[in-house]
Amino acid sequence: MRRLVAFIIGCSMLCSFAPAGASEHVASVQKTSLDSLLRSRVKHVFVIYQENRSFDSYFGTFPGADNLASPSARKHGFRQYDPIGHQWVTPFRITAADTADADHSRPALLAKADGGRMNRYIATEESGLLAHGYTRSNAERLGLLTMAHEDCDTIPYLWYYAHTFALYDHFFQGMWGPSTPGNIDLIAAQTGETQWARHSSEQVARNSKGPGEPIVDDAEPPFGPYPGSPPNPRKVQYDQHYATIFLTMAQRRAVEAKRDNHGIREDIAAIARSGRPAIPWGWYQEGYAAATHPNATNLSGGYIPHHNALQYFGYLRKNPYFWRGVHDLTALFPALSQGRIGNRSVIIIKGGKKNPFGLKPADKNPRVQARFRGDDDHPGYSDSQISEAMVAKVVDAIARSRYWKSSAIFIFWDDSEGFYDHVPPPQFERCFDGHACGDGPRVPAILISPYARDHAVVSELSDHASFVKFLGTLFNLPALASLPDEKPYLPLGPRDTNPALSNLVGAFDPQRLAGTKAPLPASAAEIPTQVVDSIPSPWSCRSIGITPVHIPGENHPPKGFAPLLKYH
Repeated sequence: MRRLVAFIIGCSMLCSFAPAGASEHVASVQKTSLDSLLRSRVKHVFVIYQENRSFDSYFGTFPGADNLASPSARKHGFRQYDPIGHQWVTPFRITAADTADADHSRPALLAKADGGRMNRYIATEESGLLAHGYTRSNAERLGLLTMAHEDCDTIPYLWYYAHTFALYDHFFQGMWGPSTPGNIDLIAAQTGETQWARHSSEQVARNSKGPGEPIVDDAEPPFGPYPGSPPNPRKVQYDQHYATIFLTMAQRRAVEAKRDNHGIREDIAAIARSGRPAIPWGWYQEGYAAATHPNATNLSGGYIPHHNALQYFGYLRKNPYFWRGVHDLTALFPALSQGRIGNRSVIIIKGGKKNPFGLKPADKNPRVQARFRGDDDHPGYSDSQISEAMVAKVVDAIARSRYWKSSAIFIFWDDSEGFYDHVPPPQFERCFDGHACGDGPRVPAILISPYARDHAVVSELSDHASFVKFLGTLFNLPALASLPDEKPYLPLGPRDTNPALSNLVGAFDPQRLAGTKAPLPASAAEIPTQVVDSIPSPWSCRSIGITPVHIPGENHPPKGFAPLLKYH
């Protein structure tokens, strides 16, 4: 280890004196050494995968980030017109934990971003709602909501994690679209572009609605479970048949994909040739137990099928080797405390519409109490304080387990909800409708780990495919884009060989990985149970020692704003 540390330091010095053409070689050697250190330290990867928040809506006043006080914000939609209220609006702070659900369809997101000008969030939301029969009052409420943001007085745990560990401030959703594309992108670094290139007849409709390739909408998965009645067969998504991280992590057991494996047969053979043992994984989603045991009365519901990416792939759903990795969210906690997740593992955690912890919104309005029990952060049914409490419960369980010392915990969000963000996304791949497939709007991302940089803001360009790149780096897996069934269709397909995208390693501290700097203790990630179980939280910006940046302009709710719709 000492030799390796000395080698890294030596390489850093060489970069300053290397002749022309040598710096790239030195950088490559440094990267290889850092990757080796990462593999020696991190054995367990956890993803708490939340829903529907733009970066600015949650971290728009976070100190040191590319925030709403930046010069860039002034140039990209900071001041927007409200056509219904006939007023100009700038971003404003709210403390409401329960809000309505804005339009985050692909056409709406593209219209709101307005070619990178980021200046039509209110106008697009209002015109779309009026066209769908909403009252002018409700259309304006939702239009104005797109410009609202929260801070550490409402979501103190998320700000605490971002402040104590590392916050990524240039992380984008990989596809312009809602939740389903985001969930699939996290495991496949694409949303069906390979399948679209193979089978042009499966192209999605130009209005972006219904089944089709690439996946840009929330059409229900072709395979259950479904709470209640199965969806209309004509409205379910096509069976997806391209590689995912679950296939590459299977390694020599990739051959277990025996059923419904058309489109990945050459991939299976290439992956299995490694002969290496599989990497254990689990997908823990809220309400899964109730969805699979509909007659049980003691199980929490809230399962959302179109948030479970595995249900879109026949080879993951129909082959028991893969499907047995799916569990209920509540099963995660005994698995951690009893040490049942293997010597290496990848664990993905999803909330849902009804938290299993008995947490209730602080707002005593009966409508809010009945509707906002969710904890996956999705506006319209999730309470943001209950949602961050779920995150805290998971982080605490990991921190208090044997896995903390070898863990990397990522908190991601799948899409932006159609809330304002001022950073124009990078663009790649011309899609079916003439617009870029991605990247979509900027979303938050946080790393919590003993080996994280502390009090860090990481600005490397990243998107959901960066997580696939991270797993490839950590476990020495083949890139999805390098596999024989995907490679012929590039650049359509997996983005995990795109050199512009980071592999998320920039949030790790090289000295902590090398052992020359003490790892961050588990106590840094722990929040007392009595605090987490209190809604609203007793924590605030002042108690966690963070002062949000001041945003110039009108920083209070404008006339006509309310976080929820008006019901008659």
